[in-house]
Amino acid sequence: MNFISTVGAMIIVALTFSHQATADEALAKSKGCLNCHGIENKIVGPAYKDVAKKYQGQNVTDQLADKVMKGGGGVWGGMAMPPNAVTPDEAKQLVTWVLGLK
Repeated sequence: MNFISTVGAMIIVALTFSHQATADEALAKSKGCLNCHGIENKIVGPAYKDVAKKYQGQNVTDQLADKVMKGGGGVWGGMAMPPNAVTPDEAKQLVTWVLGLK
């Protein structure tokens, strides 16, 4: 693979991941998640970057997706998160996006 091919491949990969992050943030906005959670700052619920940091390296996607769908509380204190109108696939997509934030 020559230099130009390598750079082109890197751009395609970067654009793919950039689009995925944007798509998942758009899903979070469309489902109202960002009304209570900031990406960088706590609103009512914890900041998504704090969630990612707390669960870094843990296999908790299914557990957290279930919590997104059914609601729950007690982990972060304060108000409990209500159930959310998301499909199981949307819940996993949102959790995967949140856990991937740096």
